[in-house]
Amino acid sequence: MTRKHILAALIIPGFLISGCSTDDLWPSFLMSEPEPLPVPTKTAESSTQKEVNDQSAPKTSAKPPALNSTNFVPPKVTPGQQTGTFVGQKVQMLRGELRRMQSEINRHNKTLQNIRKQTQKHAQKYHASVAAINSRLQVGTTPGNPFLVNQWNVSQQQLAQIDGDIGKMNALANSVAGTSTMSSYLLETTRAAYGLTGAVEEDHRQLAILEDEVNRTVVLIDRLLNELSEDISRQSTYMANERSNLTTLSLAIKNGELLGQSLSNRAYASVPIAQGIRSNRTVSKRSPLVVIRFDSANVEYKQALYNAVNRALQRKPDAGFDIVAVASGQGSPAQVTIDSNKAKRNAEAVLRSLSEMGLPLQRVRLSSSTSNAARTNEVHVFVR
Repeated sequence: MTRKHILAALIIPGFLISGCSTDDLWPSFLMSEPEPLPVPTKTAESSTQKEVNDQSAPKTSAKPPALNSTNFVPPKVTPGQQTGTFVGQKVQMLRGELRRMQSEINRHNKTLQNIRKQTQKHAQKYHASVAAINSRLQVGTTPGNPFLVNQWNVSQQQLAQIDGDIGKMNALANSVAGTSTMSSYLLETTRAAYGLTGAVEEDHRQLAILEDEVNRTVVLIDRLLNELSEDISRQSTYMANERSNLTTLSLAIKNGELLGQSLSNRAYASVPIAQGIRSNRTVSKRSPLVVIRFDSANVEYKQALYNAVNRALQRKPDAGFDIVAVASGQGSPAQVTIDSNKAKRNAEAVLRSLSEMGLPLQRVRLSSSTSNAARTNEVHVFVR
């Protein structure tokens, strides 16, 4: 049986690609949709794979972001005596408007507390489902286990419920914004009432109390809007990360082994794609992060690749990556051409794997080369 070799090295001193000639890049492939990879039938044994198994798995069931917990109860409206003046009647009308506005705030507050409870409940169910999948993958299972596939579908539905809760928060924020506009108008109207003629001292005293209560209500509404905005922002970021984690988890289920969090959770900075072809000198002087030798039909490299790229992003979150398809330069020109095409297809498969792991394609640059030192087709991954 042919032994599959995966050499994943964070730093390999003195590693050079000798006799290399770089071909064109494949820009059209970078814009294509990743295709599913074939499920490997055998597991390669390597020092890197052993290292992966020895390390603790990344935490994929982290707790969701904590929601704010303020209970927004508006201040009580102080009753006032009728003075029999026009200004006194105006004060009574404004006081009634304040009571109606505070009733809306109470409804908004009740809705908010219910949404928070639902969101926490949905998040607990979702993370329990994901934790169950990770626990099964941790001990090992068959590729494409139908029970895990079904559990993954349940997790996706539960995550959609959290997304629905965010939609409810947005709708509530729009309603609160309308109440905020009304409160600002009420405050201006209350202050303008001081300028009305025909008032007595009791009218102005009641106006002062009313203005203070309206002002405190305006502050309360602003706090409600701010907390809603914070919750929506945190939950939206959380949803984006969990969608990427679910995509990575689906790849892990397909392979029957645990990977970890989506690489997009670490690769947060945007790296521009350089134009043109990298020179031999630039590529050959660097040590590869990962070397994958495709010396058999199905090479198990995804876990080792994920582990190495994940560590690289931990050290340098804004890192970019170069994937180089290295074909053997030995043999006739026709054989070299065949090997070069095979190496390119292997590099494209590696790129698809990184995309499924959550690494943005904008962070990856693809190229090819030939090497007289290579005995078989290889794919080298470099950090830049």
